[in-house]
Amino acid sequence: MASSQDAWYLSLLGLAENFRTSSPPNIKLCIQCLQAVFNFKPPPRVEARTHLQLGNILLTHTKNIDLARTHLEQAWLLSQVINAFDDVKFEAASVLAELYEQQAQSSLSKPILRKAIELSQHSVYWHCRLIFQLAQIHASERDYELASSLLGVGVDYAHISNAAYTRVLFLLSRGMLLLIDKKFQEVHPLLNQAGHLVDGWQGNQFQKEYLKVFFLVLQVCHYLMAGQVKSVKPCLKQLQQSIQTIMQPTWPSDESVSGPNVGDMFIWMPKEHLYVLVYLVTVMHSMQAGYMDKAQKYTDKALMQIEKLKIVDNRPILSVFQLMLLEHIIMCRLVMGNKSLALSEISQACGLCQQQPRLLLAHRPQLHTLLGLYAMSMNCMEAAEAQFTAALRTSQERELWTFANLNLAIVYLRAKREQEFSALLERINPETLPSHSHSLRAAAYYVQGLQSFFQARYNEAKRYLRETLKMANAEDLNRLTSCSLVLLGHIFLSLGNSRESMNMVTPAMQLASKIPDVHVQLWASAILKDLYRMCGDPVRENEAFQMHCNFSQMLLKDHFQASQMAEHNLIQWTEGSFPMLVGNPPSTSDTLL
Repeated sequence: MASSQDAWYLSLLGLAENFRTSSPPNIKLCIQCLQAVFNFKPPPRVEARTHLQLGNILLTHTKNIDLARTHLEQAWLLSQVINAFDDVKFEAASVLAELYEQQAQSSLSKPILRKAIELSQHSVYWHCRLIFQLAQIHASERDYELASSLLGVGVDYAHISNAAYTRVLFLLSRGMLLLIDKKFQEVHPLLNQAGHLVDGWQGNQFQKEYLKVFFLVLQVCHYLMAGQVKSVKPCLKQLQQSIQTIMQPTWPSDESVSGPNVGDMFIWMPKEHLYVLVYLVTVMHSMQAGYMDKAQKYTDKALMQIEKLKIVDNRPILSVFQLMLLEHIIMCRLVMGNKSLALSEISQACGLCQQQPRLLLAHRPQLHTLLGLYAMSMNCMEAAEAQFTAALRTSQERELWTFANLNLAIVYLRAKREQEFSALLERINPETLPSHSHSLRAAAYYVQGLQSFFQARYNEAKRYLRETLKMANAEDLNRLTSCSLVLLGHIFLSLGNSRESMNMVTPAMQLASKIPDVHVQLWASAILKDLYRMCGDPVRENEAFQMHCNFSQMLLKDHFQASQMAEHNLIQWTEGSFPMLVGNPPSTSDTLL
């Protein structure tokens, strides 16, 4: 009888596999065959494996998540007590934990992964994979310390297990978390150690190049977070060269890169995703340095790449990249005086967050900050204040706090709200700034200079602005340089020193046209008009006047267009879900796709 039962369930398993691999696959019949296996009381190993198969197939091909979950739970329960059953046992734990995670039940996924990690110490691949998975969950919950210590365990375990490549992956992943957590003191020695290991790599050269890209991405992000736009250039150039190497048609598949060692079968992310990531950090650099055209060009390329990848496999990380690209290009559009396009892209960013609540949770402060900047550019100062306040309320990021506070300070200065500005002073004092960013400190000196200018304390204003210029020039912060020069030009004009004013405004205008920063050009052309009148040069005065009119008309036309868009109402959104928007945003196909 037993052998006849064996024959039945073995036939059913064979039949199920046949339905699964036929062309086209017949998933319904495959599932029915697998479910019928349980009627013949198969041995525990077969039962556990069949539950796992069913769980995976239901997850991949159907919407019956609850049934998939039940099968995976059975597979995990049965396989725990079976010896030498690694693949089924640990795959069941991993897939089930991932499913719990997707259902926002990490309190269920963590104990399973901890148990699986404990049971898998003899299996290098699974032990490392499960450590990565649990660390990822802790990191997504912002428990960076626990995630980092888990990755530290991974570093030591991979080292003992002779998985040299995975050891560096663990090390770099730990460095990434320390960067996210702003533990800059701890990042230095760790990146140095990883850098030495990558440089001295003797093994597979494909692995070396891959690790080098991961390492260089962290180096570039480290510099950018510190606002060191000039210092980052050699690293960024190396990174761009490395990614070109990896994207060559002769480069092997990701599976080949991870090598023959069972403990080294990991990659940080597929090369196509790395390609988008390098575009993203290049956009971040271009925006910080004040090369808006460059930022626009790379954003277009990156978004095009994301659209292609989403068609094949729409991974959540692609939406994160898309959102970060939009966040940067929106700031560029506002600098370039293109508010209607910026608003349309803010609406796209909101749309992405609406589809994925997790994205909204992580990026809500950035959305409020962008809406604050847009509202400022539209002279809607009350809305700008409300948006920056919402960003401060929803964020835990030191850099974002500082950025929002600096812009809030400008809102108060423009509205002559001295009392509110004074209350902010301590938080934007360049000497005691909570941020470690060089560019934000330089911006804080600029805001101090602006306040002194508004109070007609010109000598003090000049002192602050010279400090901004010194810091901005040291790191090629072109936008801050042009803003400081034009403000100094305005100060010298107010003091009646036309020669010195001209010396400031002329380079400010040249730099602003290169960026291009329309608002600085508008400001500079107004000063130039006055200067040429004072010099008695009517031809140039008329040229400057014409230029000023052109910039004014362009900005007014765009201002009107943006104010008529339904998306303009987003500036009222400070809490709860997004407001319903009526009307269609202008087409962005020519700039985005």
